[in-house]
Amino acid sequence: MSEPLLQVCGLNVAYGKVEAVSCVSFNVPAGAITTIIGANGAGKSTLLNGLMGILHAQGDIQFAGRSVTNVPIETRVRLGLSLVPERRELFSTMTVEDNLTLGAFTARHTAKGKLEDVYELFPKLRERRGQLAGTLSGGERQMLAMGRALMGNPKLLMLDEPSLGLAPLIVKEIFAIVLSLRARGVSILLIEQNARAALQVADRGIVLENGRIALEGSCDALAGDSRIVETYLGLSSQIGARSDEPVGPAVHAYPAE
Repeated sequence: MSEPLLQVCGLNVAYGKVEAVSCVSFNVPAGAITTIIGANGAGKSTLLNGLMGILHAQGDIQFAGRSVTNVPIETRVRLGLSLVPERRELFSTMTVEDNLTLGAFTARHTAKGKLEDVYELFPKLRERRGQLAGTLSGGERQMLAMGRALMGNPKLLMLDEPSLGLAPLIVKEIFAIVLSLRARGVSILLIEQNARAALQVADRGIVLENGRIALEGSCDALAGDSRIVETYLGLSSQIGARSDEPVGPAVHAYPAE
């Protein structure tokens, strides 16, 4: 079996003076979609910011066979790690194409080719290439944020709440694009509150509760686990698990501390 693309061991991340992520360990395999789900405030975004180097993290982060725990953000991007933040953080007074071009700051020699790849993936962005980013719809802004991250030719694309604030039809389109990225060889680490959508597209899932991993396993097994449905996410009407369903054998439960 090949080494995981991302290996996280004993990670602690503080948000201000509060330790929001405590002793988290998990792997992200290459060529797959891994989702981290959990309630608002569980520490999901803090975890991604720690992995990206935006927040200081203690522990060990191995990416593509190299320790990146203490390296600058720019180095992580050059190695192939990229984050699409929850708030998208676009330059609203710049055009769509200018925003995309900025995403290639670590790979300027491939910018032209990657721009065409992004326009192929997001035809709406080609149509809006000369339009100011601040005038785009919510779905178009999410596409632009994803496209900008892809301009750096990432090996692992981390998506923080890509469905947030979007209409159901747009959410469906965004997740279809996530699946197409996997088919193109891009590994995905997906953070989502929309558990139903996340479990439908991902290969493996992790449940984060109060900054710690509570459960992990295949998404099929997690979707049928009554503790996720009732206790962690409260999505019984969406996922359809029975209240008397036992924990599946493919689910690894972590004891509460």
